[in-house]
Amino acid sequence: MSTTATAELFAFQRDTEALGQISGRLGWDQETVMPAGSADQRAEELSALEGILHARRTDPRLKDLLDAASPANEAEAAQIREIRHSYERAVKLPESLARSLAALSSRAQGIWAAARAADDVKAFLPTLSEMIRLKREEAACLASGGDLYDALLDDYEPGAKAADLAAMFDRMRPRLVALRERVLDRPAPEALTGHFPAEMQLRLSREIAEAFGYDFNRGRLDLAVHPFSSGSGQDVRITTRVDEGDPLNCFYSTIHETGHGAYEQQVAPRYTLTAIGKGASMGVHESQSRICENQLGRSEAFSAWLYARLSREMTLNIGSARDLYRAVNRVTPGFIRTEADELHYNLHIMLRFDLERALIAGDLEVGDLEAAWNDRFAADFGVAVPRASLGMLQDVHWSCGLFGYFPTYSLGNVYAGCLHQALRQDVPDLDAALSQGSAAPATAWLQEKLRRHGALRSPVETIRTACGFAPDEAPLLAYLEAKFSDLYAL
Repeated sequence: MSTTATAELFAFQRDTEALGQISGRLGWDQETVMPAGSADQRAEELSALEGILHARRTDPRLKDLLDAASPANEAEAAQIREIRHSYERAVKLPESLARSLAALSSRAQGIWAAARAADDVKAFLPTLSEMIRLKREEAACLASGGDLYDALLDDYEPGAKAADLAAMFDRMRPRLVALRERVLDRPAPEALTGHFPAEMQLRLSREIAEAFGYDFNRGRLDLAVHPFSSGSGQDVRITTRVDEGDPLNCFYSTIHETGHGAYEQQVAPRYTLTAIGKGASMGVHESQSRICENQLGRSEAFSAWLYARLSREMTLNIGSARDLYRAVNRVTPGFIRTEADELHYNLHIMLRFDLERALIAGDLEVGDLEAAWNDRFAADFGVAVPRASLGMLQDVHWSCGLFGYFPTYSLGNVYAGCLHQALRQDVPDLDAALSQGSAAPATAWLQEKLRRHGALRSPVETIRTACGFAPDEAPLLAYLEAKFSDLYAL
């Protein structure tokens, strides 16, 4: 009986996972190629599909099947764990709320994009107010009297608590600020400048994506306002963006999204369309994008290859590979999170984390958000925000309802620091491959230690198993201090 229940449970879940992939594909289409006039219909389509998914995730049969299921191995036990977690969350949410959130997030992205382009905060505030109202309602359903923000955070980093993250950020902030101040006292390195045609950037981006393990036979690279990745298994798509005056933005956005995409592509095929056929959490996911983008992609060894490769395309204003290494790690207190250097990036996340916690708790009203953002940014970065597109309108996340997502970026940096320390110990000659434009030894190590397992283990256990020690911020901070002390002769 239990064997039959297990098989029936997994078959039911497989269809749910497939429908979820279809929903994700509609979202990818919306962000890349969907006609602008299709937004209202797409919102209705996504709402209808979310209604179907919610009905499946809350189907009364699931409880009976979960109670009767008997796992035969670790993978089956993990699948049952993940299905149960999803079911217990889903049954707390009314279908009407789930559909309302799906429809609003679809419409809100277009409203946000228009407001961002026009630097018009007021045009977005009514939509954002409605989104926060719905997210508070969702959090109240999920929290069962507990912390509202924790309930939302659990959707992206199961088991994580806002208080623990806040404590970790409090430990990190003084060392980051102190290092930043020392670096900014030194002369800034020369930036890479010139005209870099879009076609060249995209061609080289494809080459770089392949070097970092992305399989174009099961994926594609497209343009988006805000780069992202989507999908799993045999259909994983990544996006980037192009600025003809700044090719590094394109290259490193591509490497970042390649880390996400290659993670999904390299989960063991036997887990495809199962509850564990995905990344273990958004923090673990971010560890894959950040280790590729920063510890590997911004390393001196890979910078040497990139300098040689760019020099074949055009004459550069930068005269050596070492100078490009300094340029790709240039520290400036910029406004845009996705373009931030490694020292400032986590400060961007801490700002968003504190503000969205206050919004969900009701301690900050939406009408006061822009002023709160600008005041905090001036305090943390020492510069005034000149316009909303460089401030509170820059990120797509809140228009999508992704409250609780932002802190996983910094958690991913912490995880990446741990993974990089272990990787360097296991693969001491890694730089030889990176200097030839290949990240293959690193991606092979990541696949063996982490990626192939998908969500087999909890996020913390995923990192602990891969590294051999519990996740901690110390390796990240040590890496940053050593790297930037060398770069800036501190």
